[in-house]
Amino acid sequence: MSFESESKSEYPATNDAGGGDRIHVFWEEGMLRHESGNGVFDTGIDPGFLAVLEKHPENADRIRNMLSILRRGPIGRFVTWHRGRAATAAELIRFHSSDLCVLEYISELEAADKAGGRIFAAGTFLNPGSWAAALIAAGTTISAMKYILDRHGKTAYALVRPPGHHAQPTQADGYCFLNNAGLAVHLALNDGCDKVAVIDIDVHYGNGTAEGFYGSNKVLTVSLHMNHGSWGSGDKGYEYAVKELVVPSIQGFRPDMMVLVVGQDSIAEGGYHVAYAAYCLHATLEGALSASHPLLSDPIAYHPEDESSIIKAVDAMRRYFMAKMPLLKNLD
Repeated sequence: MSFESESKSEYPATNDAGGGDRIHVFWEEGMLRHESGNGVFDTGIDPGFLAVLEKHPENADRIRNMLSILRRGPIGRFVTWHRGRAATAAELIRFHSSDLCVLEYISELEAADKAGGRIFAAGTFLNPGSWAAALIAAGTTISAMKYILDRHGKTAYALVRPPGHHAQPTQADGYCFLNNAGLAVHLALNDGCDKVAVIDIDVHYGNGTAEGFYGSNKVLTVSLHMNHGSWGSGDKGYEYAVKELVVPSIQGFRPDMMVLVVGQDSIAEGGYHVAYAAYCLHATLEGALSASHPLLSDPIAYHPEDESSIIKAVDAMRRYFMAKMPLLKNLD
C-alpha cells in the first residue's frame, strides 16, 4: 500500500532496491506516550528483591529503534513519511461493537482512561496516555488504508503501537486494545472492495482479527503462528508454509486488497529484542520493495530449525484444508 504526500523522505528516490517503488510510512509521535510499565517480563510485578526490573516487552524503545532504522538505515531513501491521526468513535464501532450495545466496549476503554488506568488482561495495561496512543494507532492505520484506496500508490506501512491483532470486537487482549488491521479492513470493504485478505505472520495467533470476521465471506484471515510454547521454524519453514498454504489460499480467494500484519516476533518471542526487532522490520520492508539483494546485513542471520518436522506439519495441514476449505478443494 502506498501514496503521495507533501512530507518527503530526506533521501531521493532511486531504483536500486529492485522494485523501484516507495514505502509510505505512517507514524505519529503520540503513540510513544503509551507506557506499559516495568516488572518481571509482562507481569508488571515488582517482587521486591530485584535490583533491576525489566521494561514490559511491548515498550516504546522498540518503536524508537524502528523509527531510527527507517530514517537512518539503507531503506531510508525509499521511505516517504506521513503523519497519523486519532480515530473517531464512528470509525471504531465498525469493528468494535456488539449486537447488544454499539458503544459498550469503547465506553469501557474510555472509563478506564478517565479512572487512571486498568488491567484488561494478562500483561495488558491501560495506563495514563495509553488510550490516546491507541486512538492514534487506530487512526494512523486507517489513514494508511485510505491513501491506498484513493489510489495514490501500492504499499503503505503503519508503524503503530499499541498493537492490535489480539483485540477482539469487545475485549482487549495480548497488549492490544483496538484492532488496527480490522478497522482498516472495514474501511476497505466500505470503500467498495469486494474481498480483503489478511495475512498475519506474528508468532502468536491473530485471534482478535479472526474473531471479528468469522461471519464474513468477504474477508479471509490467514495466521502463521506457533503452537504456543514450542519453537522450531526458521526461514525455510515459513517459506514452505507460504508456498503450500498461504499462496494457494490467496489465489483461490482472489482478494481486491491485502493487509499484512507483521509482528516481528516470529524470530524471537514477542519481537521484544529492542535492537534486533528493528532489523527484522527493515528486512520485512525490503521484501515489500521486492529488493533484488539485501540492503542491510543480518547481524544474527541464523535460527536453527527442524525442517523435516515443519514440512510434515505443513503437508498435514494442506491435506486437511484441501478437504475442508472450498477455496482450496480445486487446487493441486
